[in-house]
Amino acid sequence: MNDTLTLLMNHRSIRKFKDTPVSEEQLYAIISAAQMASTSSNVQAYSVIAATDPKLKKQLADLAGNQAYVEQCPVFLVWCADLYRLKQVTAAPLQERESYETTTENFIVATVDAALAAQNAAVAAESLGLGIVYIGGVRNHIAELSKLLDLPELVYPVFGMCIGVPDQEPGQRPRLPLESVLHLNAYSREQSVEPVKDYDATMKSYLQERTGGKKDTPWTHVMADRLAEPIRLHMKGFLDSKGFMKK
Repeated sequence: MNDTLTLLMNHRSIRKFKDTPVSEEQLYAIISAAQMASTSSNVQAYSVIAATDPKLKKQLADLAGNQAYVEQCPVFLVWCADLYRLKQVTAAPLQERESYETTTENFIVATVDAALAAQNAAVAAESLGLGIVYIGGVRNHIAELSKLLDLPELVYPVFGMCIGVPDQEPGQRPRLPLESVLHLNAYSREQSVEPVKDYDATMKSYLQERTGGKKDTPWTHVMADRLAEPIRLHMKGFLDSKGFMKK
């Protein structure tokens, strides 16, 4: 183990933050680190909205499922897949050639670019002694949130991220066994599934300890409940309205 691996292996989601502000210097360092993430063909198809205004954070918290830590954290980042910039700056050099910024492939590129940059930012923040938690709830009312942030066509919020000085030390949630995730040379169907039995037992023990015996639901049952819930079915229509995946 080295310092980088130790930092990565100690990640925990933080949902309670101290009043200590995140400095401009820290924010710039975090976003600069994000910009050094890998990006497909150097398109850098993402943008970040940093919300620090208390009123705006309250509005974002309401739209993201009334999650208090969105309002309480010093800085709330909204990570956006962004093909608008690419469309605008390439209009002149494209001249009369057809442009394909609205393809499904470019939608994937922009979404992956945003995720890669965000994870760099998360690691950078934790290296500075800060904590983070990702917020998928920005997609709960994505049209309203996009309007609030004045997002143009071909830009959509992928997820949010709270950043601040941690005011809690939560336990670390176990992950799937490595054997279930790592496949050598080809995908193994049995290897993917079999180790999950042990993970169910691990998660039952974890939940029992975390909740004082009030919960002991196996991971597969939690995931079954999740799959049985029709979550954010508005996303396809919203993405269509923003000009994504036309081809």
